[in-house]
Amino acid sequence: MDEAAFLTVANATLERIGLALDAALETSNASFDWTLDAGVLTITGSETSVVVRQDVGARAIVLDAGGRRSAFHPEDARWVDERGNALGDALVRALRGEARISLRRVPELPAA
Repeated sequence: MDEAAFLTVANATLERIGLALDAALETSNASFDWTLDAGVLTITGSETSVVVRQDVGARAIVLDAGGRRSAFHPEDARWVDERGNALGDALVRALRGEARISLRRVPELPAA
């Protein structure tokens, strides 16, 4: 995947995560803030923050939460880490565990 294609898909993925976060704010009693700026999505809850960002050089989306960093690469039109875990599932776990944000599910995050 060339850089332009990666940026298109990665930006769309971050925007979809933002839409899921907005839906969670509207349909639950969750309390958090989020911003998306220059390919970096920061979600701030009562305890800490979770960051989802583009890594253009590695052609990956990186999830930073609780001192852990996981890189998700496009594979079979999905974002997966080296163990095959999906980005959406990892994000839900990170938000619940680190930022105390209960997000039921993130919509599919296609990597194509």
